[in-house]
Amino acid sequence: MLQATAAHPHDSRPAAGWHYPARVAEMRAWFRSDEACLAYLDWLRWPEGFVCPHCASTSAGDGGLGVYRCRGCRRRVSVTSGTMFDKTRVPLTVWFEAIWLFTASKSGVSAAHLHQVLPIGSYQTAWTMLAKLRQVVSTVDSAPLTGRVEVDETLIGGVRSGKRGRGADGKVLVVGAIEITETGWGRARMAVIPDASAASLRQFITENIAEGATVVTDAWKSYPPALAGKYTHEPFNISVSGRPAHEPLPAIHRIFALVKRMLLGTYQGGGSAEHLQEYLDEYVFRFNRRHTRQRGLVFMRLLQKAVAAVPTTYRDLVKVSRPKQTRPAGLPATTRSRPGTLDVDPQTRPWLRRRPTPGHQDG
Repeated sequence: MLQATAAHPHDSRPAAGWHYPARVAEMRAWFRSDEACLAYLDWLRWPEGFVCPHCASTSAGDGGLGVYRCRGCRRRVSVTSGTMFDKTRVPLTVWFEAIWLFTASKSGVSAAHLHQVLPIGSYQTAWTMLAKLRQVVSTVDSAPLTGRVEVDETLIGGVRSGKRGRGADGKVLVVGAIEITETGWGRARMAVIPDASAASLRQFITENIAEGATVVTDAWKSYPPALAGKYTHEPFNISVSGRPAHEPLPAIHRIFALVKRMLLGTYQGGGSAEHLQEYLDEYVFRFNRRHTRQRGLVFMRLLQKAVAAVPTTYRDLVKVSRPKQTRPAGLPATTRSRPGTLDVDPQTRPWLRRRPTPGHQDG
């Protein structure tokens, strides 16, 4: 089996141009074919050599392109089996381009844009690809926030109404936290919560902030019982001070503003309530890596998460199912076409070729 390189991909300081491509041109040069993409995933998944996911054997023969034949249990093991790419029909060249777009942009990329610029057969396929990526960037297993941490809540989505505050109708309540360091802002966390009760806030805080941290909040009555005994609490009474909330809690309010801008800009007000947590995870993933000098490193880290993730399907990802449209009687059945690929033969100056014959129309 072709290996990308002998260097370990989980080194503490991977190098641009060696462990990962530094720029988009280099990415496209590295991954011109699905075979090259498979070799990279092989290296990321088994940096020390093949390990059978069924019997843990390290001995295997070549079972074909991207496939091992395990000598322990005699099973055929694909490089992509048991990963986020399991049974995907989308070519890996398209996947890699989509992942680069997902990681390179500060504000994300929409399914409509992917469907427009990449050879992806349907909007549903593009949406599913992005939904799978949002699944693997979850912060559930990440190290908790430490030191001084700002915490507050905001409302996202819903229809405009005269009611304001933590109980506004038609909106989703989101709680956020961000580290405040000596040099600026650190890592962030965000989560959808059912209400602003002490129990809901305590669950978020204990899951995302290390004990002993100093937590800065407004004077909402649920914070003292939510923080009692495990944290140092610094409340700020905004109503008494007369100052706007973004002044005593500037960092978390900036995060909220940027998330709302992403939802309104990139996703045109999308990001339904059912999937809002996934969009929050996507934003936090990029925000926490904003200081990474090379976007290729973020690209590599996401691929590492992808090969370690369990497979999911469209039915696993969709929260609100809609009935499939039925074909009217009398219309002929259509065959499902194979997705397009970026693994194509290079063309030399096609604009200098003979002009199309009359009647031919450009696509």
